Amino acid sequence: MKLAYILSAAALCSVMVSAGEPDALTPWKTAAKVSAVSGTGHHSIHAYFNTSPESPDGRWVLFYASMSANGQEGEIRIRERSTGKETVLARNVVCEDAHRAACQQWVSGGRRVVYHNLLKSGDWAVMCVDVKTGGERLLAKGRQLGFGQPAHDLVPLYGPHWNPGAHRGLELLNVETGKIDETALTTDLVKKAYPDWTQQQFGVKPTSIFFPILSPDLSRVMFKLATPAGGDFRSKTASIRLGLLCYDLKKAALLFPPQPWGHPAWHPNSRDILNVGGRLIDSDTGAVRTIPLYRGFRGEHPSCSPDGNLFTADALADGDPFAGAKGFWAVLAGDLRTGQTAILHQFDNSKGARSWRVSHPHPVFSADGRRIYFNVSDGEWTRLHVAEVAP
Repeated sequence: MKLAYILSAAALCSVMVSAGEPDALTPWKTAAKVSAVSGTGHHSIHAYFNTSPESPDGRWVLFYASMSANGQEGEIRIRERSTGKETVLARNVVCEDAHRAACQQWVSGGRRVVYHNLLKSGDWAVMCVDVKTGGERLLAKGRQLGFGQPAHDLVPLYGPHWNPGAHRGLELLNVETGKIDETALTTDLVKKAYPDWTQQQFGVKPTSIFFPILSPDLSRVMFKLATPAGGDFRSKTASIRLGLLCYDLKKAALLFPPQPWGHPAWHPNSRDILNVGGRLIDSDTGAVRTIPLYRGFRGEHPSCSPDGNLFTADALADGDPFAGAKGFWAVLAGDLRTGQTAILHQFDNSKGARSWRVSHPHPVFSADGRRIYFNVSDGEWTRLHVAEVAP
């Protein structure tokens, strides 16, 4: 049964949406058009729901491309939206999996792209490419890349979660200057702030800061802690990764007791954190409020629109209110104020890149809020798609 289609407004109303919602959601209910971004014959994967693959000026779309079945070796490409012309920024890129690809992302207002790569030497490295000149620089070895913000030059780094080596704390890299602040946050500070929690979760095992994500204004960073578990990095036993923690970089203070990680994303106000189940966490206090009426769905990765009015999320689509079979996913748009949602696309996501850790849709808005990008694995290739509404 082919279910890769856009539901009609009537179907949406009968399934998920009641009358009276604000106008912000209406275009997504009635006029969203879905299409593939790149061509066939290769995987095209955007990194994650914490960063948009579209450049801040809307000219380019950034993605990881691979012609290997598992999608774990490939290229960093950009595609010009107006012409469809694709440019390869980096070749011979090796990543952990097809789930987050190379964590490729825009920085410096769209003038540069950063990503991480496993070098032939066996070292992980953070790389930076100048979009205009194609010039590439190696900016850090022995680290991997968290997520920064596309308008700025600062990105967070961390030691590999299965073997961090000397890089156990949060580091901040300025891609303009190449300078690295290696003292941004240490694990000792986390242990001192939350001794009972760290003892309960990790005991005497060594820990490192993992997967840092900077807030839109760069004032805060959320992260979790990791400890090696003995497995290869392409393994579910590579490490144990726990907790949602938040640190104020300006005040040099941890902000709230650890919570379950889920799939968190920053609200554009740089204070709230949107997490699974429609949970909004106030990072000043850790207080949680929920989006009214929104029930949350299995597997979801939620993120906010740039104006803070809407959100998008993916979800496993093999149960009510979705119409998919096992392995199907859906992409939604919703109103943060009311919780009302619209299904944009449903599709088989059980195929695509045969990575040990599979690709998920990971929907995210463009900078102008008119497009939502997401990955689809309904055939031989995992392919980047976009849902778009008119101005």
